[in-house]
Amino acid sequence: MQKSKILVTGGTGLVGSALQELVKHRCPDYEFIFIGRSQCDLMDADRTMNYFQAQKPQLVIHLAANVGGLFKNMSQPVEMLEDNVRMNSNVLRACHVTGVKKLISCLSTCIFPDKTTYPIDEGMLHEGPPHESNYAYAYSKRLLEIHSRAYRDQYQDNFTCVIPTNIYGPHDNFSLTDGHVIPALIHRCYLAKATSNDFVVAGTGTPLRQFLYAEDLARLILWALENYEEGSSLILSSEEEVSIETVARIIARRFDYEDRLVFDTSRSDGQWKKTANNSKLRSLFPDITFTGIEQGIASTVDWFLDHYEECRK
Repeated sequence: MQKSKILVTGGTGLVGSALQELVKHRCPDYEFIFIGRSQCDLMDADRTMNYFQAQKPQLVIHLAANVGGLFKNMSQPVEMLEDNVRMNSNVLRACHVTGVKKLISCLSTCIFPDKTTYPIDEGMLHEGPPHESNYAYAYSKRLLEIHSRAYRDQYQDNFTCVIPTNIYGPHDNFSLTDGHVIPALIHRCYLAKATSNDFVVAGTGTPLRQFLYAEDLARLILWALENYEEGSSLILSSEEEVSIETVARIIARRFDYEDRLVFDTSRSDGQWKKTANNSKLRSLFPDITFTGIEQGIASTVDWFLDHYEECRK
């Protein structure tokens, strides 16, 4: 019996790498193809179409995106908008033309409205503008949801989106300027200890976030690929919500450097909270378990130290 072929875009990134590790131990009925930019530049429409026509995948997990932390979103809004819109349009068009049976694309809870009530749920995605700090990225991802819906409505294509909360874990981007909060703080604490300087965290530390360990997200995406048949988007999140201060202290303790932790309250906090409602996920997958923030950060710090020379930073 021929195996179903699953193409994973962004296959060498944070979540793609977690998927690669996960499928080593399961999914014998699938043939996985993990691609990064070196295999196919998804911002090139012709190359994207040619690659899909050559590979002929039955299923696609679309993870590829131009992503970054607060500084990158505020300093590069044009690239965050144009790169993602181009990439997403090329992938969806190629999936449609080549007859992909199911496409799951990855959004983010950071694209929900800034001024809203909490917790946010799947139906609130377009009910107001996103936070100004990441508006360009947010609108590109909102358009991906609309684009997927349009293909479902007009052509009955099985295109849907999942909406994870803040993802972190091994293989992350630990850049001090482009990285998300957990990997950037891990790198900052490492450098602070190496140079005997204060571990400085921008802002007050009070904003709240729901973090999702990359391996947990990989498991949820595979579950959704096999089990989630609704066309509407689905929030993927645990119930755990922690402050940036809590995260920073966990990281500092892992480095045995908590006594040098300092908060620079002159710096922006960004959006104060983005609490997501995972009741729809729980109703469909009641037995799902999540990696706790202490364990997840410990594993991420250990991986960073083991791969410091070659990791993205």
